[in-house]
Amino acid sequence: MASLPLPSWGSLSYTHSPQPLQLPSKDQPNRTLPSLLQSIIPQPRLSPLLFNGHLQTAIPALFPSAPAIHYKRRVFTADSETFKGHFAVDFAVQPPTTGKEGEGELVTEDPVGVGHTDLPERTSYFTSAEFEALERRETDKPLLIVLHGLSGGSHEIYLRHAIAALVASSDKTEDEGLSGGDFDVLVANARGCAGSKITTGILYNARATWDVRQTVKWAQEKWPRRKLFGMGFSLGANILANYLGEEGASCPLTSAILVSNPWTLDISHTILQSTYIGKHIYSAAMGKSMRALFARHAAEITTNTVLDPAVIQATTYLHEFDREVQCPTWGYPTEGAYYRDASSADAVLAIRIPTLCLHAQDDPIACDQAVPYDEIKCTPWVVMCATSGGGHLGWVELGGERWHAKAVTAFFRAMAFEVDLEGMVVPETKAESWASKSGYRSPFGYSPLRRKLQLAENGKLIPGT
Repeated sequence: MASLPLPSWGSLSYTHSPQPLQLPSKDQPNRTLPSLLQSIIPQPRLSPLLFNGHLQTAIPALFPSAPAIHYKRRVFTADSETFKGHFAVDFAVQPPTTGKEGEGELVTEDPVGVGHTDLPERTSYFTSAEFEALERRETDKPLLIVLHGLSGGSHEIYLRHAIAALVASSDKTEDEGLSGGDFDVLVANARGCAGSKITTGILYNARATWDVRQTVKWAQEKWPRRKLFGMGFSLGANILANYLGEEGASCPLTSAILVSNPWTLDISHTILQSTYIGKHIYSAAMGKSMRALFARHAAEITTNTVLDPAVIQATTYLHEFDREVQCPTWGYPTEGAYYRDASSADAVLAIRIPTLCLHAQDDPIACDQAVPYDEIKCTPWVVMCATSGGGHLGWVELGGERWHAKAVTAFFRAMAFEVDLEGMVVPETKAESWASKSGYRSPFGYSPLRRKLQLAENGKLIPGT
């Protein structure tokens, strides 16, 4: 007797412009971005044991399991006079092999001299000679640039699941590159994260686009033949969305994915505080992780003398940490002002590359109420793919696989190897202009990136400020 299939749950819904982007391929010359996504992204088969957003969020964190990804690290010196310091970039590489004496030995001391507080598992450093050879290497292999979530890093479970298939070694891969797979992947760790050191009093915030901007610019200059892609998770998705909006039509990336983006931070914050679990479990856990990050780098961070270490360590919730660290550091009067200003919900209107958003409607942290569904309908460049379940960065399926990893792999492979980007057709929509149509001599105009906090980088205002 044949065994009955195990039950699973989850459904998909798409939100997009009624005038979508056309992304032709050899087989489908008139295909649109939404139709492409619907043809390549599989339906979720979420585990029936994890039947709500809380379980989908908590169980993967309590019982972590993910593919083993090996990295080699390079510490970058910030090229910004405004945001001085260093940040660590981890490149996915093939597992180390041992050969002759001295070959395959892992370098655990930073040749740049900055060092680390603790080096994550399966992470070592490039030697200076290895990194110089990497920069000189000519290649057209696709490169994916990834931003992790709050206080996370390249070692995170959800991130390793997402990139595993892209970097997996394959006999069909003509250019092995660093990873041995179809893509090379690097993770730009936020300052102080993934065991990296902070060298100035500047941490990072939800608008901290300067390090990813430098990383993308560096990759574009070193490998002009590569297609560059971007992906961000949670807070990293908010940062990446802001970066995409700031760059607009000048963005060097080919396409991007935003995963579990909290979008409208003040709404996400309000919803989080409205329930016992949201405040005392999730917000408290995130506050604890940020206090631990502060404690590891207290000597450097408190060179910013407006910060009081005792007050910071006495905080409990994430918003309290933001009140005592982010507000005085960046000049915001309240955490609410910071959240409203750093949100990426409006930035979606300025994005000018094909962008896929992945979201679970039962996400208890990046809540559904904060998603800019109406704004997404106004632009042909962005499509929201929302699942009925999956929690925050969860999407655990039967057998332990992650649905978001399948969606990520399918999208990037299609964009890198199937889509004819030169034949892309952009429809004329109101996404190009929000000027008033009232007939006044001086029509009103709307800028989606008009910020309240002005930030200048190397003497030039960051777009939108």
